[in-house]
Amino acid sequence: MSSPPSHVRSGLTAAPCGPEGPDDAPAGAPVNAEEVGSGPVYDGPPLVVAVTGAASGVGERLAARLATSSGVRRVLAIDERRGEVQGVQWRVLDIRDPAVAERLAGVDVVVHLALDLGMDTEPKARSAFNVRGTQTVLTAAAAAGVHRVVLCTSAMVYGALADNEVPLAEDAPLRATEEASLVGDLLEIERLGQRAPHAHPGLSVTVLRPAVVVGPGVDTILTRYFEAPRLLVVSGSRPCWQFCHVDDLAAALEYAALGLIEGEVTVGCDGWLEQEEVEEITGIRRMELPASLALGTAARLHRLGLTPAPAGDLAYTMYPWVVSGSRLHEAGWRPAHTNEQVLGELLEQVSGKHAVAGRRLGGKDAAATLGAAGATVALVGTAALVRRARKRRRL
Repeated sequence: MSSPPSHVRSGLTAAPCGPEGPDDAPAGAPVNAEEVGSGPVYDGPPLVVAVTGAASGVGERLAARLATSSGVRRVLAIDERRGEVQGVQWRVLDIRDPAVAERLAGVDVVVHLALDLGMDTEPKARSAFNVRGTQTVLTAAAAAGVHRVVLCTSAMVYGALADNEVPLAEDAPLRATEEASLVGDLLEIERLGQRAPHAHPGLSVTVLRPAVVVGPGVDTILTRYFEAPRLLVVSGSRPCWQFCHVDDLAAALEYAALGLIEGEVTVGCDGWLEQEEVEEITGIRRMELPASLALGTAARLHRLGLTPAPAGDLAYTMYPWVVSGSRLHEAGWRPAHTNEQVLGELLEQVSGKHAVAGRRLGGKDAAATLGAAGATVALVGTAALVRRARKRRRL
């Protein structure tokens, strides 16, 4: 098949996800060796590819893939520290330094993955690094004669709304809100990518938008959702969960680096999981709260500086933002992991960690919070955090 049917999903439950999901949607078959592509078919001249953020995360995985790719002649690995990937040329520098243009001489493609996605970075500093870094890389690439830049944002830029189509097409409008969050950074990066070809004729930009990324070292507000003692469910909402393993993302980025996909491209496991399926797989019971209480509490905690994400980010656990990945499938890419497999790996990675409302707990916080039961878990934890903050302000 050239692309996954728009209705393919996991079949543990029959309930539709989103506003108009079909009641009789067939189950998506598990991925097997025959369904997973053997790798990109590229018959062009070997390329010189630069990867920023190559010392860790998906950048490290991509640099390792490209180092053995028959379509790549040389890999330039750029980061603030030297990584462990072998068979590449390392350049240690800050990607916000305009001198990066000199290091890109002779490069055909730049894959920009040097983003600060950390939960604990001060928001203004994080935004300055992400936005200025992307702007510098795009300008430097154009100055060095690079003909293609690949950016990686997130499917979160589509926004999580009750009336979203399931799945979303690549050309769906970007309806995310720009609160002082990581999503705001990603939307600005998208705008920079859209403007760059107009400002620099001859430069093309491809943007990958992955679903919830899971893998070693990945720590986001969405992965922390599964560190909670109960899975928060807002009354009246119907979440849809779609994941993207970092290795599948690296494989998709290889397609983009070789020019086998262009424009805006979504990536993730085939199909999605309903909330009931997630609860069945994880064995974690839900805690259901009214929307006013959940959103109001989240907003208060964020104002007090006790949680890392604004209340608006709670929408990504309430409403669907599933993507189709159709352009990648048409190019021959296939995910090597199912949603069930990635969720299982995520559970192993967060084992022993505890978070409430995205705030990582430890020591006395974790002991007190995990000692409660049912809905009291989050409410007691929230009240304790608020009282503590008010006490500090009075001192």
